[in-house]
Amino acid sequence: MSEQLEHPSYASKSPLAALAPLWDRRPMRIATAVAIPALAALALAVLVMPRGPITAGQGLTAIAVGFLVGAGSGFALRSRWAMLVAPVVFAAVFELRWLGVDGPTVDGFRLDGGYAVLALLLGRGFFGFLAFTPMLLGVAAGAAEARRLTGTGRRVGSGLWVRRSFAALGTLIVVALVVLVARPGTTAELTRPDGEPVAGSIATLEQVGLPGGDQWISIRGHDVDAPVLLYLHGGPGQSGLPFTRFLFADLARDFVVVDWDQRGVGKSHAALEPTSTLTVDSIVGDTVALSEYLRERFDEERIYLAGTSWGSTLGVLAAERRPDLFHALVGGGQMVSQRETDVRIYRDLLAHATRAGDGTLAEKLRSFGEPPYDDVFANAYVMEQYELLAPEYELLPSVERLGADHFRELGPWGVLGREYDLVEKVNVLRGLMETFAVVYPQLQGIDFRRDVERLEVPYVMLRGTSELAARDDLAVEWFEQLEAPSKRMVTLDHAGHAVLTERADALRAVLRDLEAAR
Repeated sequence: MSEQLEHPSYASKSPLAALAPLWDRRPMRIATAVAIPALAALALAVLVMPRGPITAGQGLTAIAVGFLVGAGSGFALRSRWAMLVAPVVFAAVFELRWLGVDGPTVDGFRLDGGYAVLALLLGRGFFGFLAFTPMLLGVAAGAAEARRLTGTGRRVGSGLWVRRSFAALGTLIVVALVVLVARPGTTAELTRPDGEPVAGSIATLEQVGLPGGDQWISIRGHDVDAPVLLYLHGGPGQSGLPFTRFLFADLARDFVVVDWDQRGVGKSHAALEPTSTLTVDSIVGDTVALSEYLRERFDEERIYLAGTSWGSTLGVLAAERRPDLFHALVGGGQMVSQRETDVRIYRDLLAHATRAGDGTLAEKLRSFGEPPYDDVFANAYVMEQYELLAPEYELLPSVERLGADHFRELGPWGVLGREYDLVEKVNVLRGLMETFAVVYPQLQGIDFRRDVERLEVPYVMLRGTSELAARDDLAVEWFEQLEAPSKRMVTLDHAGHAVLTERADALRAVLRDLEAAR
């Protein structure tokens, strides 16, 4: 095939051709190609997204800036070598910025364990995918345009069609990425067996303004005039909006069920900063503010409160602070003293490792020392071993079937749930890591046996018979000494720590009994 220059006359007709002498100065081209990504990254890191993109808007910004940075660098350098220069410089500026930011997904590179690798992928990996994919496409476009304008275009040949094919593929990938990031989360309507919406029902995702920042709730109920239940998830940091949509489906027939992604969690991950103000006390304040909002919105004098694991801690503290807001409090997987529980679990695991002859586990535990742990990944490793101590049990067949059916739809940790947009799907795990790292150490000083001897609201404790002894023994001890207008302990088979969701049928029955007794 004969070769010829691509549009050699175009350069002379372009007003930008006058810049050709400047572009011929190689140091100037290199300096410009470096300055563009450096300045863009600096502006993003300082002014827009210090932790990388954590909202859909920031995700779209990362894509757009990535393309423009690539186009600018490729145009200035007039070479696809900018595909190396632009991402490296861009990433280097963010790495320098992250030296002053704490958190598992922005700390230094670590590959010592699955959680460390996951943190790397959720932070740098996701950001890099959003920014660098369009950046490479931009470099190719910018370099091609610069060569065309200066009359230095590559000769036509078979390589041209290869380059154009890759450019077309890259364009399709970036367009698809934009669509996925921009697509908002939704929630399913409540419907009758014939598929028609339930008259008078509510099923919505909403953002509410709380003292700790804008945060997201889901509201689901067959009757907007039914009593209101605020459910507090575990963690700290664990979003569960898609799971409660399924597991509390029957509960929503009798109550307006509100699930809340707390500050820094899932859909509310953008409220994480500033972490200096993310305290247990501030989250209690958000709980009180949200309860007041729900009471006013649904014209209720009081609402019901239920919490699991960390949510049971939060529920006790909120009910203690503002008992006038709540009909009753239900605790499942009740936490009493996080520090004492952690120490007991550590010792139980060490004893198990000794009995089982598991030298690797024993050595790892001894290297950490007794809790509290200084390293969030050490904590994650120990929590991963909890199942070694948990008694085996079978879920109720209906719950097991529900879980199996919907795991395929929701994925691990619910990250595929329709409630999340693409960035929020990443935030489900990113928020768990980041929020846990900030809040969990603060729980070490709480001990309800000492700090909460009385509640001014009725209290119900749901216990799973397969709960870890290190949690359950303390919960029973606290329950026996607790004073309250009324208190009740319900012990349930086919359940462990997640008793409120594993036995949502019992939670529904307890709440109906409380409502009937009012």
